[in-house]
Amino acid sequence: MEIPVIDFNELEGEKRKEKMEIPVIDFNELEGEKRKETMSLLHQACEKWGFFQVENHGIDKKLMEKVKQLVNSHYEENLKQSFYESEMAKSLKNKDNIRDTDWETSFFIWHRPKSNINEITDLSEDLCKAMDEYIPQLIELAEKLSGLMCENLGLKNLGYIKNAFSGEKGPSVGTKVAKYPECPHPELVRGLREHTDAGGIILLLQDDKVPGLEFLKDGEWVKIPPSKNNTMFVNIGDQVEILSNGRYPSALHRVMAHKNGNRLSIATFYNPAGDAVISPAPTLLYPSHYKFQDYLQLYASTKFSDKVARFDSMKKIGNGGHHNLLS
Repeated sequence: MEIPVIDFNELEGEKRKEKMEIPVIDFNELEGEKRKETMSLLHQACEKWGFFQVENHGIDKKLMEKVKQLVNSHYEENLKQSFYESEMAKSLKNKDNIRDTDWETSFFIWHRPKSNINEITDLSEDLCKAMDEYIPQLIELAEKLSGLMCENLGLKNLGYIKNAFSGEKGPSVGTKVAKYPECPHPELVRGLREHTDAGGIILLLQDDKVPGLEFLKDGEWVKIPPSKNNTMFVNIGDQVEILSNGRYPSALHRVMAHKNGNRLSIATFYNPAGDAVISPAPTLLYPSHYKFQDYLQLYASTKFSDKVARFDSMKKIGNGGHHNLLS
């Protein structure tokens, strides 16, 4: 194996641009001879990026278009006027100080364990019906992704993440529906301030024309382009980072305000249930809380053996070794 050589000249210009291309996972390539390569790409996307795009995800694209159309209509008919009449919008127009504010209008729909969609004011029957058709397909995609993540992490039970999220009533699923309206002074405000997502796996159906979403990668903000052909954008939340013992980190991201165009964002969160108890998967933990003399004793007889087996043995000595049957 060759020692990596870093050419600092390649950190500028076209070479760097190439290296910052967002990973794209083609689900059609999970079958057949390209599976190993695709799984490796997914692992790198989760480990090094914290976000990626999915093509051929299996979700009905006509339904995705319908959901976007109905949400845009809802915004025009029910949210746009009240947003621009709000004190926040008036303050920005006057260039007043509006710190700790986001230039967005949004509402949240709970789907699992209990739906609140019929309680949200002014949602049309068509939008409610479309969302009820759309969400089961998203849950199926989220659970497929979670199984692939488990496989890449080396967890024997491919349902580990789903089981860890489940609590008594199964994983929690909800959707934040947001519009980022045209902004008169985008230099003074964020569409949405910098943050990581609290939950698990986030599936984003976003605008196909207006940009604005950015993710931090290696100290640089990566601009996420609008999603053409309804490619699904995925990012990792804090709970997957914890369950993976830091292997799959959540990524800091933000939305920039724009002077031209209203950006659409429909983000569905596949999260732990409220009563789910979260901790790193035991098999992903290094051994801990052991005496160094015990390690040296084992090392003396296993020095020329695989260190992984040695670490596994040490887990049984320290308190990091309480293996969960789920793992």
